[in-house]
Amino acid sequence: MSSSKDGNECASSEEGNTSNNSRASNFYDIYGPQAKAELVFKVPEANSTLNLQDVQGLVTWVLAEGFMPSWVFIKNKPLIPKVVMLYVPGLDAALYLAQSKTLSGLKEFCGNPQALLALSCVLDGMQTIDSLLTCKLKRKRDAVDPVGKSSQTPEQESSTSIMDKPSSLKELGDLPFPIRYYTLTEKELEDNGYCLNQPGFLSTLTAPTGSFYYEMLALDCEMCITSEGFELTRVTLVDIKGQVVLDKLVKPSNTITDYNTRFSGITCEMLSGVTTGLQEIQEDFLKLVYKETILVGHSLENDLLALKICHDLVIDTAVLYKHSRGGSYKTALRVLTKRFLSREIQQSGTGHDSIEDARAAMELALLKIKNGPDFGSPPSFMRRKLLSVLGECGKTSSFIDEISIVKRYASESSHAIPVSSDEEALSKARKEVKNDRVQFVWTQFSELNSYFKKQAEDETKFNVKLAEMISLLTCDKKHANKKGVKHRVSSELKEILARIDARVRSLHAALPANSMLIICTGHGDIAIVHRLRKMLTEQSETMVSRNKLVKVLEELQAQAEVALCFVGVKH
Repeated sequence: MSSSKDGNECASSEEGNTSNNSRASNFYDIYGPQAKAELVFKVPEANSTLNLQDVQGLVTWVLAEGFMPSWVFIKNKPLIPKVVMLYVPGLDAALYLAQSKTLSGLKEFCGNPQALLALSCVLDGMQTIDSLLTCKLKRKRDAVDPVGKSSQTPEQESSTSIMDKPSSLKELGDLPFPIRYYTLTEKELEDNGYCLNQPGFLSTLTAPTGSFYYEMLALDCEMCITSEGFELTRVTLVDIKGQVVLDKLVKPSNTITDYNTRFSGITCEMLSGVTTGLQEIQEDFLKLVYKETILVGHSLENDLLALKICHDLVIDTAVLYKHSRGGSYKTALRVLTKRFLSREIQQSGTGHDSIEDARAAMELALLKIKNGPDFGSPPSFMRRKLLSVLGECGKTSSFIDEISIVKRYASESSHAIPVSSDEEALSKARKEVKNDRVQFVWTQFSELNSYFKKQAEDETKFNVKLAEMISLLTCDKKHANKKGVKHRVSSELKEILARIDARVRSLHAALPANSMLIICTGHGDIAIVHRLRKMLTEQSETMVSRNKLVKVLEELQAQAEVALCFVGVKH
């Protein structure tokens, strides 16, 4: 049965390949054997800069049913057999201009770069990838929504869409976006107060090979007030069907001053005779929640803080459902539950019920996962995965990146290829660009961005960079009036840039004729920007005045937000 299916797939693939070759042959018959696809860049209008949607739009224009871009004309577009998009975060315009000789391959293959307006440095680097890999489409007025109903509000849909609870994630079926898409990014974890690598905290462990583990659990904890502050009194875990996996009362290690009953539901009588302490409940928790388990909850940073456990695979419904006022505002769980699940919670005079709250959080997460990231938002726009849009137009994609990114953005019809280094990414990309059945290839060279992250985390190197920037910004007027700050490039950084250039050359050499290569840098060094912002926000003690720090931050942020886009066609 299996071999028969494989045989059919092979036959189908061969037919598709023959069809593609025939189509290409027809194009050559029309254009002539010497014909080639060419790019003609239009003179940019005053004060106009490309954005990430313009770059994505070029891909959909070439491979799907997108709109003609206003900034470039493509001659003989049908001759382009595939588009390869290479993402190189960390390379801003200033660094490229200072090291253009080291990176000569980029200009050699793609000509002069186009200036690209990056997203604000305040945002997460992951949001840059999101802007490139998700399409924002206008929702048709009479379009049928993802759960198969039309003309119903999200609130009306919700009460019927969760009636049949799945027993596993596989039963959720074909989803608009992978489940990992909804987990918090590293910066979102930090911005929302999640404790990672905290001294005195335990971390979830990798699941034993071949063993069963829960793919997704919802957590809710209750706390009381002791002489040392808030302490854990109850821990509840439920699975995706809402069945209780763990529900235990916990005895605080310090004297209770307030049982916080009006919120926690915990009373003196309930804790009478309870002997389970924090260490025991941690052991129970870590037997159920592994590093690979997606943990769901509402403002889970508080629950994990009370448990003194670090876990970074989290779906937080307080972040998942955006507050209408934006920013750091968060909607209460009971409000979301009433609106989307059509039921009341936390209405009892005896306080909250952690089982009830955990179930509500799980159901809210499943609703968003089933219906897509725009569920519960104003209905004018909807997001689609770029790879899904290309797939619907008959184009096959190969998605090569770090595993967490692959799990967020790969579609069911694409080739998902996780890698752990730039060398591995290059090797896989060279193979995929030679595959006639693949029309779109995405990969990332992340060594430069990783280097900047390590520099920002290293106290000594960070302080050296800070002193250098202050010196450059406060030197005499002759230098101060120069536009921008000159990059000082270490030998280590030069070696990294040289390796990027070599990899680009190797990738380009593997491209078939007329293939389009897009190199997008996304943003510059945002790691140091985030470090400086954190210093200013937390008012960390430093020998440097706040005014000087602000000036350095402004300069570095302005520099990091001017990214680049290189586009070329292989001849």
